[in-house]
Parts: sequence; structure tokens; C-alpha cells
Amino acid sequence: MGRPKDSGETADVPCAPLPASAQAGPMNHAIVRVARLHRMLATQLLRRVGLHPAQELVMMQLWDHGPQRQVDLVRMLGSDAATMTRTIQRLEHAGFVRRKPCPTDKRATIIEATPASQSVHRQIEDIWTELETATTAGLTPDQQAEALIVLQQIEDSLARAVCG
Repeated sequence: MGRPKDSGETADVPCAPLPASAQAGPMNHAIVRVARLHRMLATQLLRRVGLHPAQELVMMQLWDHGPQRQVDLVRMLGSDAATMTRTIQRLEHAGFVRRKPCPTDKRATIIEATPASQSVHRQIEDIWTELETATTAGLTPDQQAEALIVLQQIEDSLARAVCG
């Protein structure tokens, strides 16, 4: 299995055999490997526009739904308050968002995309298309649809386990 380098070349990324201690969890091992590689590629692609993984999700939410309370972004994106605060600070420092007090709730902060963020809007859409293409390469449309169903089932199972 190969992964793109910054230069556009590919390098072999070894597919590690299942460690003996992980024999009871082959699905867990596969998910960890896939998630790691997906994040590596997303990191490389997002670097083009000066973002890190998950920052683009915040921007997409703001572009699609307009200014929002920070607490609503936390809820919508399944984040935690501390991580979202750091993400918003970094996006604000980059000039992509601004914070302002909520006019109806003095404890809340409204986050809004800046006009400057529009310069990367289309690029992020293109990056997500490229990431999707790389992720699904070699899969038929039927396999992609089935993978989405299975991933949703896995997500539902994990959400039930987390939420009790």
C-alpha cells in the first residue's frame, strides 16, 4: 500500500501484520490503521491552504450555516470545549474566523467566517473531493454504498457504547 508524499511520489507504507496481542480485536486494528492513513493524507492536503484536520470541518459548518455559538459548534462536530477553543483560536489567528459576544447570552461567543475565509472555501471543497477519491479508489459504487452502511453501523455501535 502506498501513500502520497509531498512531492507527488509514492512511498511504501507497510501494512503491519496484526500483533499477537491484538488478535482479539482485528476490527479495532483495521480501524486504527485506516484512520491513521486517512488523517495523514488529510494533513498533507490541508497543508496546502494552511489548515489542520478538523479545522476545515469548522469552516464548512460556518459556511453552510452562518455564524454560530461556539457551544453549538462543539455539539455539531462532536468535539469538546477545550479542543474547539484551540481550533477557533488558530482559525482566528489565521484570519478565517472572528469571535464576538452573543447579544442574547453574555456567556456565549458567536463564531463567524470572515470574508478572507472565502479564499479557501473552494480549495477545501477540492481537497475533500481529492481525499474522497483517494479513499474510495478501487471501490465500485456498490462497494462504496455498502462501506457507508457498515461505517454508519460501526459509528452507531460506538456511540451507544460511549453514551451508555
